[in-house]
Amino acid sequence: MSKVKVGIIFGGVFEEHPVSVKSAQEVARHLDTDTYEAYWIGITKSGDWRLCDGPEASWEDGAHRPVVLSPDRSVHGLLVLDQDDHGGSYETIRLDVVLPVLHGKLGEDGAPQGLFELSGIPYVGCDVQSSALCMDKSLAYTVVAAAGIATPACWTLFPGDTVQTIGDPGELPYPVFVKPARSGSSFGVSKVSSAAELDEAVATARQYDEKVLIEEGVVAEEIGCAILGNGSELVTGEVDHVALSHGFFKIHQEDAPETGSENATFIVPADIPAEARELVRTEAQRVYRALGCRGLARVDMFLKADGTVVLNEVNTLPGLTSYSRYPRMMAAAGISMAELLDRAIALALEETVR
Repeated sequence: MSKVKVGIIFGGVFEEHPVSVKSAQEVARHLDTDTYEAYWIGITKSGDWRLCDGPEASWEDGAHRPVVLSPDRSVHGLLVLDQDDHGGSYETIRLDVVLPVLHGKLGEDGAPQGLFELSGIPYVGCDVQSSALCMDKSLAYTVVAAAGIATPACWTLFPGDTVQTIGDPGELPYPVFVKPARSGSSFGVSKVSSAAELDEAVATARQYDEKVLIEEGVVAEEIGCAILGNGSELVTGEVDHVALSHGFFKIHQEDAPETGSENATFIVPADIPAEARELVRTEAQRVYRALGCRGLARVDMFLKADGTVVLNEVNTLPGLTSYSRYPRMMAAAGISMAELLDRAIALALEETVR
């Protein structure tokens, strides 16, 4: 039987480029080469697309051929350009499926998903609409709240707005969190204890997005739920608990995240009552469906002392690094990284026959 030709896209031009490369390295270690023929497409920090041998640490230094994903459905794959031929010749490679190992802006915000839709190639993960919704925290909260699921109180600053736009800053329920509305991980996030700190926090957030969210600080434990599946057929990993020693959780910003977080311990399965774990799973699946997610996503929740849960955020292309939460939660439920990749690719291919 012929191998499945999978285009694996990684890298990117924004702040989560290094995380994407590490995720791709983990994919390379676990992808079954007897089943899949992998074509590695690396996006450099300057936005160049390169067909390379794999996501090794020095991949950008090689003499790789330029490549693009063709939006022409008759190609159904890649155009590999001959950089030595000034006549503009190219080779085509037909793909069966695309696995985007991309995080953050121009990764999980619907932009590349739109290109995949134009190309007609099945792809792993959420579609354009759900990717864009989940990336914008203010929009995600609006949709989820309309579905009857609890969300934090929040205020949105649009481009050009100042903190006075939302009223008297002194009346906010401090502490609050100021964050880019559309950015990955915890880049640009600040915990603010008084009105005097707001302007600086907003300026920090606007380094990543002009649209800014001011969000109430929910007093609760941070709990995550890994979800895999389409429609009503969903599988969840073991729920995890982010136990903080101090401060707030800042994923992917440590000097050496592979050795552990500077202020967080990840407990899988979460050290919470069984009924709380089941509630988190149930509510996370409701969030997943309300936002139209498919393929895979990590739904982060707050578990309050009274046993209720509140949405934190949804990651539609969660990290797949050796230290990432999503694969750890799946592994704790008996789903290895290799099986996770098999299932995710199968779900993408399944969408084409419906």
